[in-house]
Amino acid sequence: MTFAEKVLSFYRSVDFSESLPDGIRIMNPFREKSGASELAEAFYMKYFNDTNPRRILLGINPGRFGAGITGIPFTDTIRLNDNCGIPFNGFRSFEPSSVFIYNMIEACGGVSSFYSRFFISAICPLGFIKQNEKGKFVNYNYYDSRELTDVVYDFIIETLKQQLDFRIDREVGYCLGTGKNDAFLRKINEKHGFFKTIITLEHPRYIMQYKAKKKEEYVEKYSSSLRGA
Repeated sequence: MTFAEKVLSFYRSVDFSESLPDGIRIMNPFREKSGASELAEAFYMKYFNDTNPRRILLGINPGRFGAGITGIPFTDTIRLNDNCGIPFNGFRSFEPSSVFIYNMIEACGGVSSFYSRFFISAICPLGFIKQNEKGKFVNYNYYDSRELTDVVYDFIIETLKQQLDFRIDREVGYCLGTGKNDAFLRKINEKHGFFKTIITLEHPRYIMQYKAKKKEEYVEKYSSSLRGA
């Protein structure tokens, strides 16, 4: 199987059916969003239909306006159209993290070059949403409550093992998110030995929300860290 075929087989079958803490819902675009499977298939067959090894970048979990719609991590419909050349005419979704990621990808040589060497995923491959005090559903991270972390822990370990079998180069793993995401990945890496080395970078959402004026500095930090892989 090619890298793309392994990825698509994984996403078509990935599911979480255990009970979640009160008020939290799972977000699985491959079962909930019309068109996500087709978009993901077009994307992965275009950029990953080979047997090349790749290094993995692990975010937190999918967001509502990126992978939650397209099925592709850190890729909203605007970037899917404009950067990846995959048309989507339904509507335009905007995710700030996607803006940063594709600025960084261009700095690393462009979409084709980047995806020939890297695969972007998340520590938890499915997302979560929770209703806030205004009644609006918002993104919820796997580590935002100890109760949720405990419920999805085994799922995270199992699905990470499955993703590493895509032919991931395990010499270095990249963690997107300092703080809790980094601490969690390092803890499970000590136990399971997923990677020889972990390099942690600031999460794109944090950069765009709090450090937007220094975005280019973070783009350079990313590209420097990924250079040579």
